[in-house]
Amino acid sequence: MKFKRLVQIMGTLLGCLVGFVIGLIVGMQLGGNYFVNFTFNGVRGYEAVGQLGSIIGSVLGGFLGYGLFSLPFKKKQEK
Repeated sequence: MKFKRLVQIMGTLLGCLVGFVIGLIVGMQLGGNYFVNFTFNGVRGYEAVGQLGSIIGSVLGGFLGYGLFSLPFKKKQEK
C-alpha cells in the first residue's frame, strides 16, 4: 500500500516536471511567434505565454503522470 502511494506521488511529480518544461517551451514558441501582444501577469509576448504554458503543462502533466503510474496497480477485471 505504501509502495503504491509512493509510486503515484513520484509519477505525479515527474509528470508535473515534464509538463512544466514542455509547456514552457511550447508557450514561449507560441508567444514569440504568434501572440506578441498577449499580456499576462505583468509581462507580454513570449514571457507571458511561457508562464501560462508552464502552469497549464504542470497541471496536465501531473494528471497524466498520476494516471500513467497508477495503471500497473489497477486490478484486472474478471470476465
